Amino acid sequence: MLSSDDNDESLETIAKDEPKGEAHSDRPSWANKIEYFLDHVALSMGLSTIWRFPYLCFHNGGGSFLIMYIVLLFLVGIPLLLLEMAAGQRMRQGSIGVWKIISPRIGGVGYTSFVVCVIVGLYYSVLMAWSLFYLARSFQSTLPWAMCPLLRNSSHFDPECIRTTPSIYFWYRHVLKVTDEIEIDGLPVLHLSVSLFVTWSIICVSIIRGLKSTWKVMYVSVLLPCIVLFCLLIRSLMLKGSMFGLKILLAAKVPALYSVEVWRRTGNQLFLSLGSGFGSFTAISSYIPRNNNCVMDAIAVALLNLMTSVTATVFVFAIMGHLATEKNEKCYLMNAETVMNLVAAGMLSPEFQFPESLYQRIGSIYPTWFSNLPEQVQSVVLPYLYNCNLAEQLKEVMEGPGVAIVAFTDIISLFSGFTFWAIMIFTLLGTMGLSTMLGIMQGIIIPLQDTFSSLQKHTKLLTVGVCVLMFLGSLIFVGPSGSYYVNLLDDYWVSLPLFFILILENGALAWIYGARRFLADLMTILDRPISPIYRWLWCFISPSVLLVLFVSTLIHLYTNTITYLAWNSSTSDEVIRNYPSWAEVLLGVLIGITILPIPAYFFYTLLNVAIPVSMSHSKATSIFKPEAKGDSPQGPSWLTIRQNLKNIGKMDN
Repeated sequence: MLSSDDNDESLETIAKDEPKGEAHSDRPSWANKIEYFLDHVALSMGLSTIWRFPYLCFHNGGGSFLIMYIVLLFLVGIPLLLLEMAAGQRMRQGSIGVWKIISPRIGGVGYTSFVVCVIVGLYYSVLMAWSLFYLARSFQSTLPWAMCPLLRNSSHFDPECIRTTPSIYFWYRHVLKVTDEIEIDGLPVLHLSVSLFVTWSIICVSIIRGLKSTWKVMYVSVLLPCIVLFCLLIRSLMLKGSMFGLKILLAAKVPALYSVEVWRRTGNQLFLSLGSGFGSFTAISSYIPRNNNCVMDAIAVALLNLMTSVTATVFVFAIMGHLATEKNEKCYLMNAETVMNLVAAGMLSPEFQFPESLYQRIGSIYPTWFSNLPEQVQSVVLPYLYNCNLAEQLKEVMEGPGVAIVAFTDIISLFSGFTFWAIMIFTLLGTMGLSTMLGIMQGIIIPLQDTFSSLQKHTKLLTVGVCVLMFLGSLIFVGPSGSYYVNLLDDYWVSLPLFFILILENGALAWIYGARRFLADLMTILDRPISPIYRWLWCFISPSVLLVLFVSTLIHLYTNTITYLAWNSSTSDEVIRNYPSWAEVLLGVLIGITILPIPAYFFYTLLNVAIPVSMSHSKATSIFKPEAKGDSPQGPSWLTIRQNLKNIGKMDN
C-alpha cells in the first residue's frame, strides 16, 4: 500500500484534471433508486434460494449451515458485493470494461464473467422452463401428478408408478422423459422445448427495450415472489408436523462447523445465490449516479438474500416436517393393523390390541402405547413391525432431485384447494427464475454494448439475437438426458470459475489498486465516512477465505468421483451413477474454456499493448474521481482526498 504522502502529488494532478461533466453523459440511467435497487434484489433472490438452500441446509448440519452461511456472508459476501457495485458505479462500465480500467493485465476477468453468465444462462433457463411447465399443468381440477396413470387400453395402473410415488414418476417419466443413463440420449423433449421457447420469449420481451422495460418487470418479479412466499410460509406453519421440521432446521450439528467440505458447499451456495462474480452487479450499477450510497445498497441486498433464503428454508422444512409426520402416522397405522392381525391369529392376547378409539390420535398415542407393552410382547411383535422413525421419514422426503419441484408437488396434493396452491407455488418458482435470468442477461448484453459501441444503437436487435442463440444452446438441456448435464454444470463446474474470478477481482482492487486508497475514493464520492473494517476484509479475510474455497474445490474435484442421481426405470428408484470418462473430460474442457480468457488477455497485454512510460506510475492514480454536484462543476479537491487517506490511517491506528 502507498502512504498518503506518496499519493499527494498524483492526487493533486487528479484534482487539476478532474472532468467537469459526466464522463459518460450519453449513458442511460435508472429513473429512480427503487428501480435500480429492485434489479439488484431480483438477481440475489433467484431460484437457488429455494432450489438448493433447503436441501444443502438439511444435509450439511441444519442450523450449523445457517451459521456458516451468515459468517461467510459478512466476511466475504458483503465486501465483494460492495466491491463490484462500487466499481461499476464509478466507472460506468460493464464487467469487461471495468477490469480493463483497473488493471489492463487482468482485463480477462470480465470476459470470464461474461462466459460464466452465458453458460449459467443456458442451463438456468431450463429450471425456469420446468417451473412454467408445471404451472401450465396446474390449471386442472385433478393435478396430473396426484395419482398414477393407467396403462394404455387397460384398467391397471402403470407398474413403474406403483413402485414409487406419483409425483416422482410424473417428474421423471412425464416432465423429463429421462433416460436411465447419461449416455442414452435423443431429440429434445417436445413439451419442454415449447416451455423453453416460452421462457426465452418472456425474457426477451422483458429486456428488449433496455432499462425502460426491465424495471416494469422487476416490480412483478420481485414483489410477487415476496407476497407468494409469505402466504406459503403462513400456510405451511399451520400444517401438522411443521414444528418438527423447524426443530430439525434449528438443531445445529457441531461437527459440521469443522468440516472444510461443508464450508466449501456453503461458500458455493453463497456466491451462486448472491450472484457475485457474474459481473451482473457491476453492469447494473453502471447505470446509477456515482454518488449513490453503494455501501448501504450492498448490505441491504445481502440481508434480503439472507432473509429470502431463510424464509424459503423455513417453508420447505415446515412442509417436509408435515410430510414426514404423515408418513410416520401411516407407518403407525400399518403397525397397528399388524398387531391386530397377530391378535386374530392367536399369537397375542386381545388385551394388547391397539384401541380403536385412539386411531384419530395415533401419531401421539402409538409410541406411548407401544413402550407400555410388556417386554415379552414387544419381542414377539417387533419382527413383524416397520421401524417408524420420524427423523428417518424426514430424511427420506428430503432426498431426491430438486426439493423445490418433487417435494412441492407432494405437498400440494395435501392442501385443500390444491389447484390454487399449485398455481401459487409454480408462479413463485417461475418469477424467481425470471428475476435471476434478467440479471444474468444484463451481465451478457451490457458488456457487449460497452465493448462494441455500435450495438448501443441496436438494443432490440441485439437482445433478440442473443435470446435466440441462448434458446438454441439451451435445447441440449431438454433432451432425455438433459437434466444430467444440468447437474454436471451446477454441481461441479460453476463454483471453480466463480471462486477464481472473485479472487482476481479482490486481489486487483485490494493489492494492485490499493484497498486503503479504494476506501478513500469511496469516502470522497459518497462524502461520508466508511468503516475501515472493509480494508481489512478486502486485504486479508476475503482473499484468505476465497483461496481456501478455491483450493478445497480443486481437491474435491481431483479426489472424488463425480456422480449424478439417475432414474432406474426397472426398479422405479433413484440410483447414484458415476459420470463417464468423457463427461469428466467435458467438465475439464468447460472449466478451461471459462478461465482461458484471463491468461490469454494477460499475455495479450504483455505482447501487443504498448504501455506509455507515463503510465508506469498508474498505481498512484485514483480511479474514483469525485462526481460534480449541484452548481459546482468540480468535486472535492485533492486536499479532501488526501485528508480521507490520512483519516483512514488514523482509524487503522
